[in-house]
This record gives sequence, C-alpha cells and structure tokens, in this order.
Amino acid sequence: MPVSNQFDRRETLKLLGATGLALSPLSMAWAQAWQPRQAVEYIAPANPGGGWDTLIRTTSRVIQEEKLATVNFAPINTPGGGGAVAWAQIAAKRGNPHVLFAASPPLILVPLSGTSRFGHKDFTPIARLITDYSILLVKSDAPYKSARDLFDAVKARPNLSVGGGSAPGSMDHISIAGAASAAGLNPASLNYIAFSGGGEAMTNLLGGHVQAVITGAGEAQSQLKGGQVRALAVSGPKRVASLPDVPTFQEQGIDFTFDIWRGIMGAPGMPAEAVAYYQDMYARMLKTTAWEKARDQLGWIDAYQTSAEFGAFLEDQHKQFSTVLADLGLARR
Repeated sequence: MPVSNQFDRRETLKLLGATGLALSPLSMAWAQAWQPRQAVEYIAPANPGGGWDTLIRTTSRVIQEEKLATVNFAPINTPGGGGAVAWAQIAAKRGNPHVLFAASPPLILVPLSGTSRFGHKDFTPIARLITDYSILLVKSDAPYKSARDLFDAVKARPNLSVGGGSAPGSMDHISIAGAASAAGLNPASLNYIAFSGGGEAMTNLLGGHVQAVITGAGEAQSQLKGGQVRALAVSGPKRVASLPDVPTFQEQGIDFTFDIWRGIMGAPGMPAEAVAYYQDMYARMLKTTAWEKARDQLGWIDAYQTSAEFGAFLEDQHKQFSTVLADLGLARR
C-alpha cells in the first residue's frame, strides 16, 4: 500500500482479522479511539550507533516533533545475542500494547542460525518503514580502492578481517558472505568479526582492529562526510541518491544485491486496536516534513507496509533466508 494512499482503519481491521488477531464488536469500537495510556517502551535490540538504534531514535524524535502521539516513545537499548536478549524480554510481555521494537533481517536470520529461540512469528508486525542497503567501508588511508581490491587482498591474506554489527549468520555476515561468494571466494573461510552493533564495528575499523566493515549505508553517513572512511561498494541494484559517488557491487562485476528492510514490531498478542493505532501513526509519520528530512539525510528509502502486508513479507523473507543460509553453510543443523 503506497504511503500516499488514504489510510482506512476499517480496512486495516479486516486485514488484521485475516492475520488471526482476535476482533470483536467491542474491539472494533475501541479501535476508533484507542491510544497509548503510558510511555511506550521503544526498544533497539542493540547498543547505540547501529541501524536499530538509528531507526528508534529517529522515529522517536519525529513522532515527538510532529506531535503524532500524546505519550513519549522512550528509546531503550537492550543489546546482546544479536537481538536475542531483547527478543526474550519482549516475548515475556504478551499482550502489552506499550512495547515496540525495531526489526530488520536479523529477526529472521538469528533464529535460523540457531542462536535465538524467538523469531518473527513470536511477535506482532506493526509496519515496515524503510529500506537501506549494506555498504562496504575501509579507513580513508587504506590501500583498497574497490570491492574487487579488498576481495583480492582477502584471497591473498585469508586472515584479513571484516567486521560487522551483527552476530555470525546474521545480517552483516550474510551480506559480506554473499558479496564474497559472488566475487569468487569461499564465504565460509571469510574472517568475519562480529561486534555488538554498527557503532562498535565502526570504532574498531577506525582503531585499526579490523581492515573493513560491512554496515548499513544510513549508519555510515557521518563518518563518510567527515572523511574518516572510504566506501567501496553498496549492495543496492543502483547507486544510493545520498551517496552518488559510491558504486554498487554489480558495477564492479560482483553480481550481488542485499536489501536491509527495517520496520517496527510489537509484543506478542498485541490487541488489534493498538496495532491499528500504531500503523496509522507510522503511515502519517512518513508524510511529515521532519521525516522526509531525516530520511534523506540518512539515505533511507520509504518502503511502508501495513501490519498484514509486513507479516506476509516476513514469511517470504523467512523462506528466502532459509535457502541463503543453507547455500552458505550457515544454517542451523
């Protein structure tokens, strides 16, 4: 559903009913007036500085600036286990309509790799918001001028390390492994170093502890503008508008793309009227001037989906990632 379309709450409730959320005449009536009664726990399942944190803090600020809600959306960082620590805590808050968290591919990848018992089916989809792409970075004084240069160096020096802000088998690892495979390397032999968030990965790159970093393009904007790092490639099918000088992997003869979708999920068993409220709020948020400014600064692309659409999308992603992990030898055995 395009963001520009008029949002119809009644149609949304029909969609929610199709997803299995219980609807009654009483809940239908409440959906017209329901709103949060207390501050929303707005959770980034990682340390500050990464994609989840950036999404949570950016949307929290826009919601407040545009007065889209009457309560505070309080950013909370809950790091650990590539998201697994936060997911376990949120899963215990069944039915709580005041708990939301940022979600992206690790919500599917981490359980598939066997490091979390909780996955997308254990939570309530609210809305998909944006798409971002992976970006491959080195320090500005590094000898590598292209992704091909870096992968050639990895072939010659297998211990050359590439850092990422997600756990082994999760988003950043899958992204760099997929690119390496497309470049002719054995992805299983890649020396991937997992950090607890994009911010920590970037710190280790600047400190010389890893030779390259794979992260979200939106997370790298400030370091790129400051000249601290050099971008070798982005994983989109075409160049990112905010980074017009950074070539894609495909431009360098590496047939690889990777889409980092990001959205908002809720606690399991969230009432349908609360889901309707939040997805309506996010649909309105994406139309605001404050959001458009923040989105463009971060290089994000609007990719809104309703709760029902997001839920169906997550099922498709689960099937795709299951195949990818198996092909790379990273699937849970």
